[in-house]
Amino acid sequence: MRFLRFMSGIILILVAFIVAVNFFLPEPEGFPILEYHQVTDAPLDPYFEIYNVPPAEFAAQLDYLQSEGYTTITLQDFMRVVHGKGKLPDKPIILTFDDGYEDNFSEMFPILKAHGMKAVVYVITNQVGQKNYLKLDELKEMQHYGIEIGSHTSDHIPLTELDDTFKRRQLRESKIFLEWSGLDTIYSLSYPNGVFNSEIEQLLREENYLTAVTGEAGLNTLETNPFELYRIHIRKPRFGLTEFKFRLWKAKFFAKVRNIF
Repeated sequence: MRFLRFMSGIILILVAFIVAVNFFLPEPEGFPILEYHQVTDAPLDPYFEIYNVPPAEFAAQLDYLQSEGYTTITLQDFMRVVHGKGKLPDKPIILTFDDGYEDNFSEMFPILKAHGMKAVVYVITNQVGQKNYLKLDELKEMQHYGIEIGSHTSDHIPLTELDDTFKRRQLRESKIFLEWSGLDTIYSLSYPNGVFNSEIEQLLREENYLTAVTGEAGLNTLETNPFELYRIHIRKPRFGLTEFKFRLWKAKFFAKVRNIF
C-alpha cells in the first residue's frame, strides 16, 4: 500500500511538472530536426518495423507539415545562415533519414519530390550498394535534386566504444569514400546510436565536418552547438497524425525544460 501511495505521488508530481512546463513557460525558440529511417510497405523484421513509417503515413506527415507552414531545409542551408550567408524561413524544419536504406530512394524520394521538400540522408558507407541499401547512382540522383548526403560512419559502430585511431577511421574513410565516388563534399554526420562526447566533436572538426546530429530531443537555434544538434525520432505511428503531432510537441517540451536549467 505504501508503495502504491509513493508511486501515485510520483506520478502526480510528474503530471504537475509537465502541465506547468507546457502551459506556463514561454514558447521556446528554434526548429525541429526529425529522425526517420525506413519508408516502406514491405514486411520487415519486428526489430526494424518500429523504425519504419509506411509511405501513406509519411505522405500524410508531409501534408501536415506543409499545412502548418513548415519549410524544409538541409544542414548545409542551416550552416550558411549560421555564417551569415542567408536567412532561415519563418518555420524551418529538417528531415533526416539514417542508415541509407534503398526505400529512401524508391519510396521516400518520390513523395518528397511531390511535396517540393528537401532532406538529409545519412549512409553507412560499407553498406552502400548492398542488398536493401542505397546505390551510388541513387545517392547522386538524390543529391542532384537537393537532398544533402551525410555520413553515418563506415560501419555504424558507436564511436564512444572505439579508440581514437578507429574513431578517426570511421569518420575519415566514410567521408572519403563518398567524395571520391563522385558525390559533393560531405559536411554532416549522424552519430551511430546517437552517442558522442567532446573528443569525437574535436575529431569531427579536424576531419572537416561542419555538423552532427544526435538522438537527443529538443529544438535548434543558430546558437546550438552544430555538433550537438537535437533530433526527434519518428517511429512507426500507432495513432496516425496524433502521434506525429505529439512528437513535434515533445521537441518543444524538451526545449522548454532545457531553458529552465
